[in-house]
Amino acid sequence: MLDNIVKGLLREVADLGELPATGAFNIRLNGQTAARSSSPNVQIISKTDMPGINIIIKPGTVGETLHIPVVISESGVKETVYNDFLVGDDCDITIMAGCGIHNCGDSDSAHDGIHTFRVGKNAKVRYIERHYGEGEGRGKRLMNPTTIVHLAEGASVEMENTQISGVDDTVRKTNATLEAGATLIVHEKVMTTGTQQAISDFVADMNGEGCHCDIVSRTVARDQSHQKFVSTLNGNAACTGHTECDSILMDSASVIACPQLTATCIDASLIHEAAIGKIAGEQIIKLMTLGLTEQEAEEQIVNGFLN
Repeated sequence: MLDNIVKGLLREVADLGELPATGAFNIRLNGQTAARSSSPNVQIISKTDMPGINIIIKPGTVGETLHIPVVISESGVKETVYNDFLVGDDCDITIMAGCGIHNCGDSDSAHDGIHTFRVGKNAKVRYIERHYGEGEGRGKRLMNPTTIVHLAEGASVEMENTQISGVDDTVRKTNATLEAGATLIVHEKVMTTGTQQAISDFVADMNGEGCHCDIVSRTVARDQSHQKFVSTLNGNAACTGHTECDSILMDSASVIACPQLTATCIDASLIHEAAIGKIAGEQIIKLMTLGLTEQEAEEQIVNGFLN
């Protein structure tokens, strides 16, 4: 049975309040598998040589949603987990991942997840990863995800990465290789508060003709928090790539943006954009004329920026 804390974390990171009634899922709780189910098209198998699972998705699987959330509700739990996804040709699936940590103790709790995707020809994957932390303890809530994506010819992956609340420190690494006609789209949303730190590091090697990569990060840094965004696009063929980082800076926070482009093919077309700034005063004044306080106006602007 799942207690109310675990149910709340599952709602935050995977839109689950209970175990799924249908479909494949794997729920990891405090370093152990709490529940698992495979489906006719999605097989989930425990690794024998290291913590983690192998997920094998049958070619031609369409319309299925796979849930693989991680939840830590005890102080002092620290783990590194390795999950490998083998997505067959011509699939069209959604994967709901993410990690929620509730820490009310004095010891740090940490989850490092290494996810490796091998996406078959013409397959489509929507990958949603949410990070969330809560609890009044002095122990930190730490998450360091690594995502490795190999896209075969014509494959596409759309990633939605969200970290809005409660994570003290995180280093998010994403590495991708794209073959001919493949597409990778990444939308990242991050907010840091207090003394939190968040680092995002993207590297995409565009190796096939006609492939495309689009990385967009929107972040808000508040209080004394610190963020760093690094993105590297390597155009090694006739391809198109775009990377963008937009950040709102508030209070005494700091943000570093480091977009980098490298082209080894004359037909590679690459663009980068970066913007860091405070909330415009006229935006706040306009909302205050509608009856909002200054603080309420700021919150409205931040919420609109991240949505």
